Amino acid sequence: MEALLNYFETIPSLHRSLILVGGITFFWLLEGALPLFKFSYKKWKHALPNLFFTLTTIIINFALAFLLLKTSDWTVANNFGVIQWVSLPLWAYILVGVLLMDFIGAYLAHYVEHKIKPLWMIHLVHHTDHHVDTTTANRHHPLESMIRFTFTLMAVLVVGAPIGIVMLYQSLSLISTQFTHANIKLPKKVDAAISWVLVSPDMHKIHHHYVLPYTDSNYGNIFSLWDRLFGTFKKFDRDAIVYGVDTFPDEVENSNLKSLLKQPFHKYRKPTRVEE
Repeated sequence: MEALLNYFETIPSLHRSLILVGGITFFWLLEGALPLFKFSYKKWKHALPNLFFTLTTIIINFALAFLLLKTSDWTVANNFGVIQWVSLPLWAYILVGVLLMDFIGAYLAHYVEHKIKPLWMIHLVHHTDHHVDTTTANRHHPLESMIRFTFTLMAVLVVGAPIGIVMLYQSLSLISTQFTHANIKLPKKVDAAISWVLVSPDMHKIHHHYVLPYTDSNYGNIFSLWDRLFGTFKKFDRDAIVYGVDTFPDEVENSNLKSLLKQPFHKYRKPTRVEE
């Protein structure tokens, strides 16, 4: 475990890039072999705006990375944060650190984005993809990338996470989101078994169903624990899922980069809620 932590403390930028590109490539190919939905779309054309938003996310995170490093170093130097205040074996220190980073930096951020109207309008860009696949994972408006970074920074401070745990969490988060958004069809029992511990593809796809209450469920990123603990876990027939958002149904606009960049500035539209 010490070697793992040491590796992520000094993980080269090349290795982080390989995780990103390798993950997208792997799941992109897997989607062709085990598709959940047989989309009639031009895969590369669909991917272009999503890859643009992936690039803007990378640029923003890279530009602000020094804040993560400084905050992390400060918490360790000053013995500040949850995992700095308790005595744990190394494996538990890492596990609890990643768990809490996932809760504050991902689950809580995601939950808040759905509950505060201006933040929902920013997050909407992620939900207006009508063909969810692995490239959807980082389809975040630049404003959302900054919001997510703020929550990650807050998580580092509260958790007291050393930079090794921060980098490990971010790497796991990246692979997890590529996996859960990928247009892949696992055996239902396998997917259900995974969802007891980790967010599974079927579990997360429910979150992309076009109407409430399903859109406001299954917020988890890496671990399914938080949805089960806070009552936001839902089940739904994966074959009945319809992607998108009922209040922004125009697929052409939702595939156009200029329209997507303007989407957060539209007037709020009240979504439809269906009976479960």
